[in-house]
Amino acid sequence: MTKNITLSVDESVLRKVKVLAAERRTSVNALVRDYLSSLVAKETAEDEAREALLKLIRETDADMGQQKWNREALYDR
Repeated sequence: MTKNITLSVDESVLRKVKVLAAERRTSVNALVRDYLSSLVAKETAEDEAREALLKLIRETDADMGQQKWNREALYDR
């Protein structure tokens, strides 16, 4: 189900986005809808990746051993 929303946009921005929409043969509404959808998809993907990494950290049996790192060894020139 789609819902209508009301946005306030600076007049100069609206003029430019109308031109952009016309160049792309779409509507301002479609541009906004697509942008919001891609924003949500990106956030969802990042959240899922973060959760996968945290799960891996929690479930791993990896052992880093006894090595102690120091600044001199890491930045040896």
